[in-house]
Amino acid sequence: MAVRCAACARVSEWPQPEVGCTSCGTVARIPVRPVEPVERVEPGSCAAGGGVREGLRPRPDAQGQGEVRGDGRGDGRGDGRGRAPAGQSRPGESGGAGTPAPAPGPRPAFRPVTIRTARDAVATAALYLRWLGFQDVRQPDGRPIPSAAVDLRAPGLVAQVDPTTAPAGLRAVECVWLNGLTASATSVYFSLAGYTQDARSRADDLGIPLFVMDLTGVPQPVNDPADALVDTGA
Repeated sequence: MAVRCAACARVSEWPQPEVGCTSCGTVARIPVRPVEPVERVEPGSCAAGGGVREGLRPRPDAQGQGEVRGDGRGDGRGDGRGRAPAGQSRPGESGGAGTPAPAPGPRPAFRPVTIRTARDAVATAALYLRWLGFQDVRQPDGRPIPSAAVDLRAPGLVAQVDPTTAPAGLRAVECVWLNGLTASATSVYFSLAGYTQDARSRADDLGIPLFVMDLTGVPQPVNDPADALVDTGA
């Protein structure tokens, strides 16, 4: 018959106690009160922390101590998979999907290099282009074309530096424009002695930024395309 253990509350089949008579040998069976029928509890419907085994009633003191939904995911504090409730964000997440990224800070001041030689003029132009945001500025490999101007290249950039004491003319501006057009890159010109009027007018028509360098090593924009390049950077 089914009997509940008083220590662990387990219900199992136990033999009915029997006592034999010492005088005549008759077996006397001790009556046992059967276990009261219990109400079956469905899995997942018990209260959290109640310590209820399947098939037994929950303890009275465990009822109402917490709510467990049928999907086994607690009392609404998250969905059980690391996601926070709607309207709340986890630590380390941004406030919202439409939050704009912070704007980049202003560029630091350009640090000039005193120009004493033609090599200094080329180095100053390269430093200034890097300051504008162009990466990997260098002189192209191979034998240079015989010219007073020195080429500088970078991804998306074709620049020429004229370290002579004569103003850059119309032909020099048109050449750097053609080189940039061939490479699908921005054309920029640096001159130590300035530009002729024809060169400046042509550069304005073609949208070529022109810069002039003094001996202190600070390039100065001389037309509107150069001003726009300084304002926006590479």
